[in-house]
Amino acid sequence: MAFDQPSMKGRALRLLGQREHSRFELERKLRQHENEPGELARALDELQAKGFINEQRVLESVVFRRAPRLGAQRVRQELQAKGLAPEAIAQAVADLQGSEVQRAHDVWHKKFGVPADDAQGRAKQMRFLAGRGFGAEAIRRVVKGAFDEFD
Repeated sequence: MAFDQPSMKGRALRLLGQREHSRFELERKLRQHENEPGELARALDELQAKGFINEQRVLESVVFRRAPRLGAQRVRQELQAKGLAPEAIAQAVADLQGSEVQRAHDVWHKKFGVPADDAQGRAKQMRFLAGRGFGAEAIRRVVKGAFDEFD
């Protein structure tokens, strides 16, 4: 191994130093750098045993960073793309459902601030929120101004 090339563990630690990564993400990103079979798995096993790779921290990090701006469905997609356990994803999404309308209202208010005057404007606002992954009921309540009735 040349001295100018970081070790597999070094590469993984560099990625983990930037943000939390799941084991699945690290495997995907580092597979191309594997020189001998099993090298990547050994490095990741060691890092996981020492607590550097932690799926729960990855889940909490994504929810903390993304939930204020995205709906539960979009957060679910991001968690699934990280290869996290389906049960943990389901629990995190269920927890987000309780604040879906409030989060949708906050995102809507920051972008638009006032209700649309016509159907075309409401449709635009609804598409915007749907693109952010908010559910249909939350979108309907926020765009139609019914949000305040339920607080």
